[in-house]
Amino acid sequence: MNFFEIILIAIGLAMDSFAVSITAGLILKEFSSKHFIRIAFYMGLFQALMPVIGWMIGTSFKHYIISFDHWVAFFLLLGLGGKMIYDDLKCEGDHCCFDPQKRLVIMGLALATSIDALVVGVNFAFLDMPILTPIYTIGIISFVLSFLGIFIGCHLGTKVNWKFTLIGGVILIGLGTNILYEHLTFQS
Repeated sequence: MNFFEIILIAIGLAMDSFAVSITAGLILKEFSSKHFIRIAFYMGLFQALMPVIGWMIGTSFKHYIISFDHWVAFFLLLGLGGKMIYDDLKCEGDHCCFDPQKRLVIMGLALATSIDALVVGVNFAFLDMPILTPIYTIGIISFVLSFLGIFIGCHLGTKVNWKFTLIGGVILIGLGTNILYEHLTFQS
């Protein structure tokens, strides 16, 4: 596998993080480099760590991982999205409970969007690839795209006054449903 192919894989893996980061930016509305870097850092970190875990698991467990990875991602995104929708409906005025600045929320989102990277890591093990170049590439691209997503979402959030927590919850549930649909469709 050449470097260009690794970049394409990294971009593909980062798309979920990018979408979630746009949602976080929509909710934040204001530029804060501390929060932008923290969110992008966790997105990049989890996207880089999951292939390492997958690579270490290796070929002997691939059939077990593939059989349920999409369900894990689906339920994590469903739970987080459902909580966002619940919190938005429970909110009074501008005081919402969902906060993309909370470390546990961001770590949960980063984990949910990086489950597919675990399987990619297993595939790297099948190909007998050294893991350092792919994980650095995946981590850096995920960080950059997540930072860009937060920036885009933040600028959109200041121009319109929508219920972004509700929209974000629907987006996360949509992402989880899409992951589940793609896996179930391609297995048939």
